[in-house]
Amino acid sequence: MSEIVFQGASNLALDAKGRLSVPSRHREVLQLICQGRLTVTKHPDGCLMLFPRPTWELFRDKVAALPMSASGWKRVFLGNAMDVDIDSASRVLVSPELRKSAGLKNDVMLLGMGSHFELWDAEAHAAHEAEVMAGPLPDALKDFSF
Repeated sequence: MSEIVFQGASNLALDAKGRLSVPSRHREVLQLICQGRLTVTKHPDGCLMLFPRPTWELFRDKVAALPMSASGWKRVFLGNAMDVDIDSASRVLVSPELRKSAGLKNDVMLLGMGSHFELWDAEAHAAHEAEVMAGPLPDALKDFSF
């Protein structure tokens, strides 16, 4: 599973029930590595994270092992986590609570982030990306070769 990397952006729309169609390029691998079982939780930047279940379990265990000083973040990540399955129509239901917390409306952006995905409201993602691009290059990237 370590060689599987999710990447790329997909403009998508949530349906009236808050369901998201999983892009076809990710469906087969998600069925293979986790039988379509995912976990959705909050991200510190205001979006949502979608994990294949085995990857979630590794993340969950790391979060659970954090010291008491991080109990607030444990609540954010673990207390808001919802297990979901890709349905027969290749959709994932995003709960009303999580949609509200990430400000998801109809138009969303799904970003492959390596081991997991981020789900953003499309307008919020555009604003966040513009802010990042307008800011200074972080020190970690200053010597990076493009």
